[in-house]
Amino acid sequence: MKLNSYLLKSALVAALGGLLFGFDTVVIAGANDALRKVYDLSPAMLGFTVASAILGTTLGAILAGMPADRYGRRRSLFGLALMYFVTALGCALAWNWGSFLFFRFLGGLAIGGSSVIGPMYIAEIAPARARGRLVGMFQFNIVFGILLAYFSNYVVGLSGAGGDEWRWKLGIAALPAAAFFVMLFPIPESPRWLAKRRRVDDAREVLRLTGEENYEAELNDIVTSIDAAHGHADEPLFSWKYRLPIFLAVSIGMFNQLSGINAILYYLNTIFSSAGFSKTSGDLQAVAIGATNLIATIIAMSVIDRIGRKTMLLIGSIGTGLSLAGVSWVFSAQAHQGLLVWLLVGFIGFFAFSQGAVIWVYLSEVFPTRVRAKGQSLGSFTHWAMNAIISGTFPVIAASSGAAPFLFFAAMMAVQFVVVLMWYPETKGHTLEEMQHKLGIS
Repeated sequence: MKLNSYLLKSALVAALGGLLFGFDTVVIAGANDALRKVYDLSPAMLGFTVASAILGTTLGAILAGMPADRYGRRRSLFGLALMYFVTALGCALAWNWGSFLFFRFLGGLAIGGSSVIGPMYIAEIAPARARGRLVGMFQFNIVFGILLAYFSNYVVGLSGAGGDEWRWKLGIAALPAAAFFVMLFPIPESPRWLAKRRRVDDAREVLRLTGEENYEAELNDIVTSIDAAHGHADEPLFSWKYRLPIFLAVSIGMFNQLSGINAILYYLNTIFSSAGFSKTSGDLQAVAIGATNLIATIIAMSVIDRIGRKTMLLIGSIGTGLSLAGVSWVFSAQAHQGLLVWLLVGFIGFFAFSQGAVIWVYLSEVFPTRVRAKGQSLGSFTHWAMNAIISGTFPVIAASSGAAPFLFFAAMMAVQFVVVLMWYPETKGHTLEEMQHKLGIS
């Protein structure tokens, strides 16, 4: 069924936060060597420099639910756009290591907020039949932003910018941040947030404009599920009846990072360098891996509402686990380095098809509107907290044993397979209100 153009445009604009999310997350991969030399960083200090953004991201994720609930999803997206803009300029103009850490931390706050508010907004305006694809656009933009960052790093690296090359690599993100801010003006507020604030007429109008065929019935389901009239619109998250959604959110956030995805993306150039590849060769292969990420995400978006979230996670657990075991073997044997790029391409492809495409969709689906902002913040916080731990320790562990981190990540994917198989419910095709009943939440 064809999607309403107003709905599609609103989802696309909100998903642009994902592009900045992806770009800002990995653009530092092309600046790590320069930062190490400019600020005379040890492996541990370099790990902290990379992790500084993730510390901000972790805090941004856990706090994002508060402004999203108080001021609305749309207004919060405006705030994130401004933060991305200031971050890009600040990193480009950083005058010492401390100032660089501050602006990377600020960028982390924006990334963490985006990981909560962007998918939540899209899920709350999307019809059940297309929710996976529409929320999946956020993940598509994340991986497009990653590819764009790798390509941008490659182009800037060829520009002959000299000692200021790393500043240009980081500062160029100000352009899409400004575009994101301007494009937010025409989009509506989330109808579920409006209903939660008892602005029922406004919610009805948004549902009508976004093409909901039975918008009165949909509005009635939303209002009933929130039950604002009896004081249930803002319930505490940590109560017994929300135990299953909490488990699902925390576990999917943990396993997403226990795959090693962000550590690999952050240190991709370093990984290739340690395997004997030159700087230019490493940059080019990073672009190839970014392209694989994008293609696999497009495939995932085309089937997520048919295959379902659970099946995709199971497929990804197997594929990523085998690929990571292969990478570990290459480093352990100190041979067949030519296979490294293909194993990493395989890992990225399986990850993008499964965990990458599913996490933000799933987090936006398993909590009822009453606690969605809080619950999604918890899941995203778990994701980024694990990210901070893993990305901060990866350089130190990899320096002593190149194989050990990848063997650990492979084992975690085996554990994920068992957990998903036994406890994860399927969410495809259900409205957010139907999922509330399916999970036994009254």
